[in-house]
Amino acid sequence: MAGFKAILGHEQIIEHLQNAVTMDKVSHAYIINGPDKSGKMMLAEAFAQTLECEKLEDVVENAAQPSDVEPCMECHSCKQALSDNHPDIIRVTHEKPNSIGVDDIRTQINGDIAIKPYSGPRKIYIVNEAEKMTVQAQNALLKTLEEPPAYAVIILLTTNVNAMLQTILSRCVVLNMKPVPGELIKNYLMKEMQIPDYKAEVCVA
Repeated sequence: MAGFKAILGHEQIIEHLQNAVTMDKVSHAYIINGPDKSGKMMLAEAFAQTLECEKLEDVVENAAQPSDVEPCMECHSCKQALSDNHPDIIRVTHEKPNSIGVDDIRTQINGDIAIKPYSGPRKIYIVNEAEKMTVQAQNALLKTLEEPPAYAVIILLTTNVNAMLQTILSRCVVLNMKPVPGELIKNYLMKEMQIPDYKAEVCVA
């Protein structure tokens, strides 16, 4: 887990999330939609870590612009987030590889969300592969989305936003990812990974 600065591209989505933090207009539910391995989890984790950062108020106060809003990486909360051990950042899991069932949602979100955050100001649920939710699971989630506690943020990561019920879409902020420009990836590979330009071009392709 790392802050927004570690993410290549996706400037519009990052700006949207940083603005939401700065203006204290964080939604209770987001859908991040994009191809497999496009960085959805990195965005969700950076956002979650920022929201839980103990120095967030100072960071927002001292930020010259929203793009300066980053998790401090030094407080206890940030360190917990970096090691995937934050009690209030919950990753929803599912045993069946191709389906997220109604029981997964009921036990891990609906049955847990009423319990106040353990240490942070918010309780954040990250649902990866949200397109695998069955219709029953989505309907169960809908009940929570209709009346979520003020401290809850639910982030659904999906490769296919069309698999989500319209009633879910209408209650979430939908952020669609665009491909990262090839030149940006090539420069990163050459500068950060010391890969020669001809190899970098092959990797980008």
